[in-house]
Amino acid sequence: MVFLADLDFSLPLTNPVIIFSLVLFIILFAPILLNKIKVPYLIGLIVAGIIVGPYGFNLLLRDSSVVLFGTVGLLYIMFLAGLEIDIEEFKKNKFKSLLFGMLTFLTPMSLGWASSYYILGFTMQTSILLASMLSSHTLLAYPIASRLGIANSKAVTITVGGTMITDLLALLVLAVIVGMTQGDITPRFWTTLSVSIIVFVLIILLVFPLIARWFFKHYEDSVAQYIFVLAMVFMGGFLAEAAGIEAIIGAFLTGLALNKFIPHNSALMNRIGFVGNAIFIPFFLVGVGMLVDVRVFFQGIETIKVGLIMTAVVIIAKFLAAWFTQKSFKLTNEEGKLIFGLSVAQAAATLATVLVGYNIILGETANGDPIRLLNEDVLNGSILTILITCTISSLVVEKASKKIAFRINEGIKEENEKKVDKILVSVSEPTTVNDLMDVAFLIIPKKENADLFAIHIVAEKNETETSKKEAEKIINLVEEQAAGADMKINPITRYDSDVSKGILYTIKEHEITDVIIGVTQEGAKKHIIGKTTENILKDNQVTFFVHQSVQPFNTLKRIILVVNKKANLEDGFQHWVEKVFSISAGSGLSLIVFANEKNRDAIEQINQNSSKPLTLKFNDLADWDEFLILKSYVTKDDLFIVASSREGYLSHYQQLNKTPSYLSRYFTKNSYIIIYPEQKISYSKLGDLHQEEENILDILSDGKKVAAKAGNAISSLWKRKKT
Repeated sequence: MVFLADLDFSLPLTNPVIIFSLVLFIILFAPILLNKIKVPYLIGLIVAGIIVGPYGFNLLLRDSSVVLFGTVGLLYIMFLAGLEIDIEEFKKNKFKSLLFGMLTFLTPMSLGWASSYYILGFTMQTSILLASMLSSHTLLAYPIASRLGIANSKAVTITVGGTMITDLLALLVLAVIVGMTQGDITPRFWTTLSVSIIVFVLIILLVFPLIARWFFKHYEDSVAQYIFVLAMVFMGGFLAEAAGIEAIIGAFLTGLALNKFIPHNSALMNRIGFVGNAIFIPFFLVGVGMLVDVRVFFQGIETIKVGLIMTAVVIIAKFLAAWFTQKSFKLTNEEGKLIFGLSVAQAAATLATVLVGYNIILGETANGDPIRLLNEDVLNGSILTILITCTISSLVVEKASKKIAFRINEGIKEENEKKVDKILVSVSEPTTVNDLMDVAFLIIPKKENADLFAIHIVAEKNETETSKKEAEKIINLVEEQAAGADMKINPITRYDSDVSKGILYTIKEHEITDVIIGVTQEGAKKHIIGKTTENILKDNQVTFFVHQSVQPFNTLKRIILVVNKKANLEDGFQHWVEKVFSISAGSGLSLIVFANEKNRDAIEQINQNSSKPLTLKFNDLADWDEFLILKSYVTKDDLFIVASSREGYLSHYQQLNKTPSYLSRYFTKNSYIIIYPEQKISYSKLGDLHQEEENILDILSDGKKVAAKAGNAISSLWKRKKT
């Protein structure tokens, strides 16, 4: 038995339990205490690292465990940057990111080289390496922007893309300089480096998605999925190092590769962000603080001189790059400040470069002292630069992000005042809970403008202890799924004489605007959507999403939307179109639309009026008779969405009644959603005039065909008679 007297409290601490407890308390209390004096939590953690580190009170050593957790945290920051980025927005801004990446690399590179060579008097190689070190930056303040909900803003997207470019170029300069000092710069060196980088990028962007799609299709366990994602991040980092570049590039590209497999509103995304922001990223920040030796700033003027010049170059160069980017693309002042704040922080690549350069010995002095590529003044000066730039980065990003987030939230509030969506998910079987909830999370573009309900109906005639336990199990699954995705939900268990009546009463009681319901197993066998769903559709006019899933949502490749020819006549047309856009944007799936000219124009108009227009691809579909032709176009990894109509309403015509049967007969390998829009104007009370109009048009059409055939026959007979 171990007593208190037997524990080792000598400094630095060596007991792993005490060490881990101390770090956790630092992560917990440092931000709380420093936030009271308006200091960003990132700076709080770095300052805490300085205090407890080997150059402070020497409570902790920066040993292998701190380095390990810190490395995970650094890779996590880059991975989250790639994972949370809006791919559609990234594609639109790729040239902007390229320009910013080149600006934020070349500007510090030029100023840094000139300052090092002419002011500090360093050699050409040292000056180039020092300049490249200042050209890179670390997205240290990215968690602030993410926490405030602006990770998908244009400014953040441009900066994240530019980070990949400038860090890659800076690390390539490092590889070249190291090769030059070792005498390895030959044509073979350039060939090997180029081929290895190309192979690395192809593996990450082409092979990783194939592995991820296979894994997510076969394993739905939440723990297994999280471990898989973490393993892929480190595999990407390892492949990057094997290619001759830093692991942070591999982590970022892995985030891009897995982006479409992890929807932003999903439970898996919430787990990834939670663990990273709670443990790994704070560990990295504490570890950065433990590197800072405040005493060196009082030991000689040369260290302070080098540090201040490096800091000045970084601040001026990064500001100029951000300012020019802001003016070039007509961004707001807050967006320009955000770009500057995100790109000014020096940490990861700076540390990697300075440590590599410090360890390269070029020779010896007359006294036998080593001549290093980067001397102790640069090493200690870089620590000063890291401390100052990280502080500036956190303060600027915090202030700019709050202003941008406030402006976005004001827009959301105005939208909320106009209409609050109330979405009801009807769950009848445990196996369908995940799939239906995934659809619900995706059709909510913003968590603030919708109320989410989930209902399970127990028919009174089937009420038993077993059915009650089954209902409790289903509702528990719903709550777990919502909690995992950080979504608020109102679970309802209802006992009613009939399932359809229970859902209808709930729709009326809570003023539901959208209903998500699955195709029952019984209905699927009979090639229909289910008797319960049919009964509900007849007696209400809200938007319905009838979903049949054959594979997890995050393993799909694209969305195929088929629109009936009169869909734009309905009141709920814009509403369901916006929901489909939300599914496409949230899942990262491309959207291909089959529709006639009127519907194409209407859908494109809604798209252009949205805050973030999608890149849509249109194909012509003149008549519903062409529906089955799509069987050869739709693949098993597509989500097939069909915009249909209830019988007796403006957009309905007889051919639409066959849609459920077509889907369940000919599209059995596809996940699909049938949309029944909000419909208010019905012709059923007017002697079914709408249907009569359809019948008359069909008769006239057939008459035209008969008349045409008769005309052709008479013409042929007349020609033969003349001959």
